[in-house]
Amino acid sequence: MHKPFIENMRKDMVENQLRQRGITDDRVLDAMGDVPRHLFVTEDLRDEAYMDGPLPIGFGQTISQPYIVAYMTEVLKVEQHHSVLEVGTGCGYQAAILSTLARNIVSLERIKELAESAQRRLQELGYTNVDVINTNGWHGYEKKAPYDRIIVTAGAKKISQALLDQLSNNGIMIIPVGKIMFSQTLRIISKDSNGNVTKQTSLPVRFVRLVNK
Repeated sequence: MHKPFIENMRKDMVENQLRQRGITDDRVLDAMGDVPRHLFVTEDLRDEAYMDGPLPIGFGQTISQPYIVAYMTEVLKVEQHHSVLEVGTGCGYQAAILSTLARNIVSLERIKELAESAQRRLQELGYTNVDVINTNGWHGYEKKAPYDRIIVTAGAKKISQALLDQLSNNGIMIIPVGKIMFSQTLRIISKDSNGNVTKQTSLPVRFVRLVNK
């Protein structure tokens, strides 16, 4: 794939899949336009990398469709000084987007092979403020808590209390919640300065299951 062709596909993704569907945060749009999504999928899928849909990345996991990545990122209102926890590294694409917006990212992946390949890919591409940890994300990562923002990219049957506890005051968490495989609703959880929690319901989504063990 030639560079101008790739850049045109990425620009088309930003303009037609994201901006026209209501993504308005310029920092998020810029990040989506800068991160080379095609380098986060296998070579045989690179010509599909900028299409509006998820793609398989092995081990029964997927890279989320660009619109959902952008939407969830926009909802988080990430600022440059924030520490972000991501549950479900996958191929590392969402972590790369976040890394351009925040101070540091802690990304949790339970599948060892994915964790190792994502960390290697992120380092090679220059996203050096991401720390990928091979662990079950249901329990969060207490060692580096609290987090200003938490994003969960796998469907949970319920909201994890451990993640809620690790969200800082004035923090925001977004998590897909639903009891059926590939059928969840995004929940947006906010904490005020006193630690009081507010929960909102957002888009219906289809994520692989978050293993809660």
